Amino acid sequence: MTHSDVVVVGAGLAGLVATAELVAAGRRVTLLDAEPAASLGGQAFWSFGGLFLVDSPEQRRLGVKDSAELALADWFGSADFADDGSDRWGRAWAEGFVEFAAGDLRPWLYAQGVRWFPLVQWAERGGYLADGHGNSVPRFHVTWGTGPGILEPFVRALLDARRDGLVDVRFRHRVTGLVTTDGRVTGVRGDLLVPDTVERAVPSSREVQEPFELSASAVVIATGGIGADHDLVRATWPASAGQMPARMLSGVPDHVDGSGIAAAAASGAAVVHEDRMWHYPEGITNHSPVWSRHGIRILAGPSSLWLDADGNRLPAPLFPGFDSLGSLRHITGRGDDHSWFVLDKTILGSEFALSGSEQNPDLTGKDMKLLLERVKPGAVGPVEAFAQKSDEFLWADTPAELAAKMNALSGSDRIDADALERTIVARDRQVETGLGKDPQVVATAMARRYVVDKLIRVAKPHRLLDPAHGPLLAVRLSVLTRKTLGGLHTDLEGRVLRPDGEVLPGLWAAGEASGFGGGGVHGHRALEGTFLGGCLFTGRTVGRALGA
Repeated sequence: MTHSDVVVVGAGLAGLVATAELVAAGRRVTLLDAEPAASLGGQAFWSFGGLFLVDSPEQRRLGVKDSAELALADWFGSADFADDGSDRWGRAWAEGFVEFAAGDLRPWLYAQGVRWFPLVQWAERGGYLADGHGNSVPRFHVTWGTGPGILEPFVRALLDARRDGLVDVRFRHRVTGLVTTDGRVTGVRGDLLVPDTVERAVPSSREVQEPFELSASAVVIATGGIGADHDLVRATWPASAGQMPARMLSGVPDHVDGSGIAAAAASGAAVVHEDRMWHYPEGITNHSPVWSRHGIRILAGPSSLWLDADGNRLPAPLFPGFDSLGSLRHITGRGDDHSWFVLDKTILGSEFALSGSEQNPDLTGKDMKLLLERVKPGAVGPVEAFAQKSDEFLWADTPAELAAKMNALSGSDRIDADALERTIVARDRQVETGLGKDPQVVATAMARRYVVDKLIRVAKPHRLLDPAHGPLLAVRLSVLTRKTLGGLHTDLEGRVLRPDGEVLPGLWAAGEASGFGGGGVHGHRALEGTFLGGCLFTGRTVGRALGA
């Protein structure tokens, strides 16, 4: 039986970073993944590449005044950590991550060739009081090259180490259990799956070729969360927030099923905060799906009206881009499986972006000529193409026509045409004043004080019923599963704990499988840009701790 210093389970971003650090420390590593080689890098490949950075040169050049103290206050205001001791390690990891985001994160990646789009975006604006949820300033730094750009140095390091015989990379190895000896994790067991030549993230065969078992001095679980298992998502969603709908979209490939967490739990690992999740309410069906129920998230600016399934506006401050989880809980609390954005052609052109590397070929391909198209009037190419191809983008010249199309798509009569027109007219009257009392209108006007929002992200306030900005548009939004905020309970080195709080010897965890650190570094809410960053931080921490 093959023996390694460390077996790393999962070849996503966290697993790659941990492997790179371990190899640099002279450890012999075996890296396992159930998917074919084409899926190396996991979910990170498909991401927009956003990183939560604090007091960065990019922020300072834009006049943004940020600090580690402000970022930590925002984090704690969003996380709402429990005071019963269950969030002890999550809180400690949060403090460490903010310090990392304000310190080593950028220079560490910069030294490896990573660069960022200079216009910092403002995600999760919150809209609550100063000590509540949300980013007080823009912190979402989009990587030049998006998700693949973040993966590149770690994939390169893996290939170099593999060439030099320092790491054994084995694809199609699905881990189903851990091997324990006298209470210590001493290896892994599982199934060698039949070879499969499917492209990246396309569902692969689960036919078993033969069992396997490997021994190791330590095992690192870096297998991600549960987002593709909709039954499990529904079962663990907190009852206090209603229930997840029967129809949902997936923002992650099929193999993101929580199997690594389950295998660790079966061997005595503690799993905490399972009911904390980060899913999105702004999902749209991918007209060209790669994986099952493939959905894309709309990254919307603040001007669109957000309506529930009955056509009522979501309550303040549940505006586009302000509080993702609050909006989701409002929708699931009503028992709905959809909501709506109502806007016009001008807002679409100024404010809509689509999350994901494949939906942003200019940033992903590092194409400067294509990138310059973003500052021109009208929607960027992928957004415009998606709007033309998707049957969830509904165009109309009048509110009555729009209501009819919304009802036809949903198969109901829940949208009243007269009520929809009254809602739009009431909003337009607020815009016409140049001031207004409507908190969304006020927040939208305030957003344009930030130069990036004014330049490329927030449309100049105008009436939706002004024909010069038409036609009207409604977009049906669905729940899009994405991230698991809870996970394997770990200490500050990434060592997995048992339910009694003691270390489970030989087992470590990184990335989403560990709740991005401590079994829940985000608490109840995330500030965005912290998922890739959490994989980088936990992978580096675990790799260095084991390497030492």
